[in-house]
Amino acid sequence: MQQLIECVPNFSEGRDRGVIDAITGAIEAVDGVTLLDVDPGASTNRTVVTFVGEPEAVLEGAFAGIRTAAQLIDMRQHHGEHARMGATDVCPLVPVAGITMEETVEVARRLAQRVGEELDIPVYLYEAAATRPERQNLARIRAGEYEGLARKLQDPDWQPDFGPASFNPRAGATAIGARDFLIAYNVNLNTTSTRRANAVAFDVREKGRIKRKGDPLTGEVVRDEDGNPVRLPGALEGVKAVGWYIEEYGICQVSMNLTDLQATPLHVAFEEVCERAQARGMRVTGSQIVGLLPLRVLRAAGEHFLRKQQRSLGIPEREIVEIAIRSLGLNELAPFDAEQRVIEYALAAKTGEAARAKLVGLAVSGFADAVASEAPTPGGGSVAAAVGALGAALGTMVANGSAHKRGWDARWETFSEWAVKGRAVQEELLALVDADTHAFDVLMAAYAMPKATDQEQKARAAEIVQATLGAIDAPLRTMRAALRSMEVIKAMAEIGNPNATSDAGVGALCARAAVRGAHLNVRTNAVTLDQGEAAGRVKEAAELARDAERLEREILEIVVAKMGE
Repeated sequence: MQQLIECVPNFSEGRDRGVIDAITGAIEAVDGVTLLDVDPGASTNRTVVTFVGEPEAVLEGAFAGIRTAAQLIDMRQHHGEHARMGATDVCPLVPVAGITMEETVEVARRLAQRVGEELDIPVYLYEAAATRPERQNLARIRAGEYEGLARKLQDPDWQPDFGPASFNPRAGATAIGARDFLIAYNVNLNTTSTRRANAVAFDVREKGRIKRKGDPLTGEVVRDEDGNPVRLPGALEGVKAVGWYIEEYGICQVSMNLTDLQATPLHVAFEEVCERAQARGMRVTGSQIVGLLPLRVLRAAGEHFLRKQQRSLGIPEREIVEIAIRSLGLNELAPFDAEQRVIEYALAAKTGEAARAKLVGLAVSGFADAVASEAPTPGGGSVAAAVGALGAALGTMVANGSAHKRGWDARWETFSEWAVKGRAVQEELLALVDADTHAFDVLMAAYAMPKATDQEQKARAAEIVQATLGAIDAPLRTMRAALRSMEVIKAMAEIGNPNATSDAGVGALCARAAVRGAHLNVRTNAVTLDQGEAAGRVKEAAELARDAERLEREILEIVVAKMGE
């Protein structure tokens, strides 16, 4: 899976469009960075920028933005309503897909070290990247703001994590951190009473409400031995919430910030508000997400509601997302366009031409035409992966249909698990359709390297060996994946809906064809190498081919026996 990090730097300039454009231009100039949003505020004199990319690209993009801001923004002239301490006030990195928080922290610390050493800007690490517990909270780091920074830097307890412990009057200081995705989420209620909406908000938010004697709103405050108010904690960890009335829509909402999606996923917050609202005589009518969110959040929500319906989770991703949108009522106040609101989809839309250029994005007729052209690619390796994906899809189809079969409700979870396995193999094989062609292109590029000098000849020879091994590895991965799909197909032939037995049989034929076709590619590419360089791969491929032949035979025997019953 592609590793994606979101970066949301806040720059202390919200009025001068030229400065803002220069900063965002520097970020966009970094290869691999996709700018998703630029949100300037005149009163705050602050611009929030959102961009995404793979870790190294994000690191370079963030550094470019911070460097440009330090060159163009003079904090001695800055005034605005928002708290701030530097030209780049804060720069959080957020794991979106394929990357852990620990890995994101490592990127944040590398960025902080580079900013401190190369730009001479004091840098404090915060949230998950913090080196001390007292620095996790951004508000504590920023206390005193820019005006108190010179004095703060003289305090031994507030030496920066990176960069000089001296005041940079032009750039100030920067906080760089790693945090989970924060989602601003509003749940709509069928009431116009702010008081009742607040009651639900206090029920669910982590800090809850102050404990009172008698009436929970007007009763005497209960205090501890030290005279401090006693609080009754709310139901949801990592959630801040308040009730408010939205005149534009004529309804009240429970407005939440979800700051820890592992502790409280989006769908859990929604369900809890539904339960608490119902207990107070209200009903949730829908909900609203502010800004963008990662695909994993809607996927988790869709899978949650599918489980409640006892339906298979192995259906296509877009269907899962649509289930989430409908179940959460995200279309109630305004259309919710997943293509614009889900980070991964928005990123794909921004890079649409590259996506459309991929073989896997073609229609069946387009793919067939591409194969039939005079070009050497796509060839047998890509076709083998495509056929394998179809075989896995057939196994997944039987599993999904069996999970939905009348009278088999008690078995839905078993079939769902098989469908999820089949779906994962299908997606892997689809990715290999393009990976095989890419591996061949890399091999051709190696052969095209210059070879005029001895040094160039050696470099070319080494590149050819590595590229050839890559051209072997791609079909070898196809063989492994297609063989794994046969596990799903065999299970569905044995226990799946008997009306779909022939589909399982066709799936087995496709999977075996994928393994055999990819095996031919492994052997063809291995011929050009010394026997020792590819011997292990060739041996594994032969074993996989034998296993696939055996499994195909076993599956077809099951299919034929069932069809004869």
